[in-house]
Amino acid sequence: MIDANLRPILSLLLGVALLLAGAGLQITLLPLRASTESFGTFAIGAIGSAYYLGFVVGCILGPFVILRSGHIRAFSALVAVAATMALLHALIPLAPVWAAIRFITGFCLAGFYLVIESWLNDRSSNETRGKVMSAYVVVNFAAIAAGQMIVTTHPVEGATLFMIAAILSALAIVPVALTRSAQPAPITIVRFQPRVLWQAAPVALAGSFMVGLSLGAFWTLAPAAIELRGANVAEVAAFMTAAVIAGALMQYPAGRLSDRIDRRRVLLGLLGGSMMIALALWLYAGSGWILLTLACFFGALALPGYSIAAAHGYDRTQPEEMVATSATILLANGLGSIAGPVIAAGLMRALGPSALFLFVAVSQLALAGFVIHRMRVQAPVEPEAKAEFDLASTAPVGAVVPTEELKPESPEVIVPEGYAPEPPNSP
Repeated sequence: MIDANLRPILSLLLGVALLLAGAGLQITLLPLRASTESFGTFAIGAIGSAYYLGFVVGCILGPFVILRSGHIRAFSALVAVAATMALLHALIPLAPVWAAIRFITGFCLAGFYLVIESWLNDRSSNETRGKVMSAYVVVNFAAIAAGQMIVTTHPVEGATLFMIAAILSALAIVPVALTRSAQPAPITIVRFQPRVLWQAAPVALAGSFMVGLSLGAFWTLAPAAIELRGANVAEVAAFMTAAVIAGALMQYPAGRLSDRIDRRRVLLGLLGGSMMIALALWLYAGSGWILLTLACFFGALALPGYSIAAAHGYDRTQPEEMVATSATILLANGLGSIAGPVIAAGLMRALGPSALFLFVAVSQLALAGFVIHRMRVQAPVEPEAKAEFDLASTAPVGAVVPTEELKPESPEVIVPEGYAPEPPNSP
């Protein structure tokens, strides 16, 4: 039986699942296809950085696209463009063109998240918001993991997989365009306050940046690095999927643990563990079950880092600053994700494909050193003063809209003229 709180938003979740399955497929497909096109690791890194640059720009400009045309029209346009971009990869296999395509795709995905998250937020009440947004996060992870395994169904050298990605993306328009749910009007303004966050919670700002630096490189280059070391396409897909699933499963336990002890201690433990696994991946160039096990451990230890850093930031800033805190953490993570693939790709070109994992390990070590320093100079937040860990507002997927009620009177919310809100659970 489907929970009654989720029935009104099933069409939105189905659209999320379809689009992100196509996006997940491209995460693994693009580096593998780029290798067959002899792009080189630096070009692959630049293409990945272009995606994250587009995502950051989309977070800033996306609200104005939605305000101009409304949620459904903006959603349909952005998804249609994203589907078209998937097909263009096969039509024009040139590295500079692919970089431009990924920039546009990143912009469209940011706009997609803005539409969906503000829509889900508006269709939820204060009592149901946590359940609704947690279901949304689960769908995010599941769709991305499923999409990555589709890469095993057809040769990466052909156009079929790009067609599948485009079909999945295009189909995402259908359930949303046909929904009977009234589209919401409030849109959050992206307002960055890095100085305020740095003064209140340096670990949150540095942590989100460094996690983006290492994981941006990992998601962009790991498929190519694993393949260059002798793995086949099925092994590459299994490696990436295992990392996503393990990371998803570890989000909540790590967050709940950080509710009871200093979140920085939890982050430090995760960094130490992921650094050791990254070093093991640097040294181990084989395949099979050992590689898959390392992928599971890496995902479980590396992916929750963003969540813990974000939760630490929310603990140390005021509730009325949540929108600005969320936007700043997302921006820092995005900037790290832009820089990471290019730096790691340069190291891979100089030192070989295994240098990716050495780069990740060094990044984790640098952040761990900073966390240790901050733990020595700043007392931890008392448990009773912490905000309870919330999976939806801290997960490293989506999260471009804070999962609090969007109040029209807030200076960080835009409301078009003539907007009349409906009850949250109206059909």
